[in-house]
Amino acid sequence: MHLAQFLTHGPSFHSLGMWRHPKTVEAGYDWRRPQLYEHIARVCERGLFDMVFFADLNYISDTFTGTLDPALRFAAQAPEHDPMPLLSWLGATTRTIGLAATFSTSNQHPFYAARMWATIDHLTGGRAGWNAVTSLNSNQSANYGLERAASDQRYDKAHEFMQVCRKLWNSWDEDAVVMDHENAIFADPTRVRRIEHEGQFFKSRGPLNVVRSPQNGPAILQAGTSPKGQDFAAKYADALFAIQPRAEDGARYRDSIRSQMEDFGRQPDDCKVLFGMQPVIGESATHAREKQAEHNELVPLQAGLTILSAHLDFDLSVIGLDDDMTTRTEPQLERMRTRFLKPDGSGMTLREVAQRHGESVGLPQFVGTANDIADQMEAYIETAGGDGFMISPIYSPGAIEEFVDQVVPELQRRGLFRREYKGSTMRELLRQGDGSGV
Repeated sequence: MHLAQFLTHGPSFHSLGMWRHPKTVEAGYDWRRPQLYEHIARVCERGLFDMVFFADLNYISDTFTGTLDPALRFAAQAPEHDPMPLLSWLGATTRTIGLAATFSTSNQHPFYAARMWATIDHLTGGRAGWNAVTSLNSNQSANYGLERAASDQRYDKAHEFMQVCRKLWNSWDEDAVVMDHENAIFADPTRVRRIEHEGQFFKSRGPLNVVRSPQNGPAILQAGTSPKGQDFAAKYADALFAIQPRAEDGARYRDSIRSQMEDFGRQPDDCKVLFGMQPVIGESATHAREKQAEHNELVPLQAGLTILSAHLDFDLSVIGLDDDMTTRTEPQLERMRTRFLKPDGSGMTLREVAQRHGESVGLPQFVGTANDIADQMEAYIETAGGDGFMISPIYSPGAIEEFVDQVVPELQRRGLFRREYKGSTMRELLRQGDGSGV
């Protein structure tokens, strides 16, 4: 299995109860300062994780009821500080673990992104990962003075954005820097070229003014669920983050991605599918269920409605709390259909979906002892066929340490998880154990 740690540079990750959980409060870390994330990254590196992964939103949502009040009241992924500076900090305080963050293709020029990501890849020694997203929420578009574009246009623009970035990263040959001191030649001009890109959305002359980075640009991550999103992921991604509460739906999602990768001439194993999960680890099964109840009771229903509305970009206050979400016909709800189902496949009401979304943003909660958690992870992968998990805590710090100290050794004992890092770049870590010899 591959393991990654989900984070945001903010007071709440997936759990809207996390910021007020007694264990979070007792730990006393300031989420605004880098020391918390340095601590988490070092714990995850000790646990041999592939990466720490920062989600990012460039807005405070007013989608639910048309006001900012609920998002601010419940810290519904608001505020969120920019995670990009943290990657450089963590690159200096860790040695091997991958360092990834979300950056939208919708509101910047590709030259800026290509330059920034190449620089971060240098600063981290090839451990950079870019979660390339198109930003569906209208609040984010408004912050940049724009109207939200239709999904097809956003992804058409994202494809061209990525193509320009790739051209810029390739504008320096690997051997362009010769540093010939005797003949006063730093770089061979014949090995650096302009790109002269003129497309539907972007123009860029090039070349990039950053030399080729260790990975020639960052590893690419994605979390697309729509047909256009899956197409983008299948073409570019080195890893996918998928929220699929039911393993059966996870299997269908992974099969779809792998089939599309073959259409692009890619090997399916070149893109790892990491399924989201929220572990609740106890000394006994009863203790774990008590911890689960304690956490879930910290999440007000209104908080769940707020964050679910933001993620759908649809005001759920117009729907009855006891309405079956699987019978709704609004197109905005289509991309999250699999999150509206109970484990047995029956539909959930808005009340049920929103409550779960506030607790974990739809990630399944794996509850029990360390041995139980390993059983549930193994069973999920046996059905879904995926490559590992993106882990989200119920309190921070503390929950991550429990997983590393208790569950990781059990996975290693079963032969399901690495005992050492092999490779130095994020792509090499993602491919460790896939038969490539890395």
